[in-house]
Amino acid sequence: MTNSELIFRRDAAVARSLASAYPIFVERAENSILWDADGKSFIDFAGGIAVLNTGHRHPKVLAAAIRQIEAYTHTAFQILPYEPYVALAERLNALAPIDGPAKSVFFSTGAEAVENAIKIARAATGRAGVIAFAGGFHGRTHLAMSLTGKVSPYRDQFGVGPAGIFHVPFPCEADSVSVEESLKALERLFRADISPADVAAIIIEPVQGEGGFHSAPEALLAELRQLADQHGIVLIADEIQTGFGRTGKMFAMEHSTVRPDLITVAKSLAGGFPLSGVIGRADLMDQASPGSLGGTYSGNPVACAAALAVLDVIEDEFLLERASLIGNRIRDRLESYIANEAGRRIVGLRGPGAMIAFDIIDANGQPDAAAAKAVAHHALELGLVILTCGIFGNTIRILVPLTVPDDQLDDGLTRLGVALGKED
Repeated sequence: MTNSELIFRRDAAVARSLASAYPIFVERAENSILWDADGKSFIDFAGGIAVLNTGHRHPKVLAAAIRQIEAYTHTAFQILPYEPYVALAERLNALAPIDGPAKSVFFSTGAEAVENAIKIARAATGRAGVIAFAGGFHGRTHLAMSLTGKVSPYRDQFGVGPAGIFHVPFPCEADSVSVEESLKALERLFRADISPADVAAIIIEPVQGEGGFHSAPEALLAELRQLADQHGIVLIADEIQTGFGRTGKMFAMEHSTVRPDLITVAKSLAGGFPLSGVIGRADLMDQASPGSLGGTYSGNPVACAAALAVLDVIEDEFLLERASLIGNRIRDRLESYIANEAGRRIVGLRGPGAMIAFDIIDANGQPDAAAAKAVAHHALELGLVILTCGIFGNTIRILVPLTVPDDQLDDGLTRLGVALGKED
């Protein structure tokens, strides 16, 4: 069937609330290239929203999944456990930047990981309050959307979230917020709204994803760590988008000296299979009672087998180093576009490793969301898939697979340049 025919079927059968960014239907994919129902090919700079660090259908990941499928696909770990779950926990416990012994527990989605991290923090502290940051994204379930620091479209129409959740500004030059101002807001929060003695957790993305790829400054992370230690608060790093090599480190928190208490993971963990988890200090992870965490599909054995293969690929193919090389190549090209005054005005090039973003502004220097969206759609016409994001909707982010060949990366950047009006 064609894209047009599938769009008609989609509109008749699928809830309007589940939006799709582009009117194309994927028919097949390989590494950093995908093909739609009309037979057109696209270079993928979106990676399924940071899910495909190891590319579409990596042969080692597929082989591991197939081996597991041929053995068994499901038992429910809380009924009949299986070795891939334990093996993956062992691997992640050894890799995670956690002080002391670590333990893990697995789920299916990023939002599940976030919700369960909050449950663990509440069980460990006996408190209910949670502090998050403006611009942060933590999921779409009721608790997770309440933690998310962006109202539209994630919280519109769904009413007030659970009590005890508070937001403070995130340091961001584009939003004119400094580290000092964030910390002053946190201090005011402790004086006016909630005592630190009632706070179970502070959750933060080391690099905001949906918020626009703004990195949390070391000074902020260090002060959060000090406050958490002082008041017995659990510090949670949401690494759902940043984890597994995207920033040039296995975890983005490794760019700092700060160690969180819990880390939420998902997206590129299993190379496209649904899997998420919480990794954390063993003494905290064991505070929740037996049976209080889990789920029917949590830690599915096929996804666990795929995740073990993903970790092998990251190591064997040196994808941490590759992320830095890709990032430098992207930055060099984008810097040339910034220097070229023709076409769209772009500013704010940023992001660690291969987690790269920039902003589009109008002639008055104001965020231009319409122009960013127009660039994304022009890029699609040219056979390139990119994503917009940011609190003003004017950010373009690049999440190309770390396995992308150099020629495809360069081709994609050229197409982006044409869409920006910087290339002929």
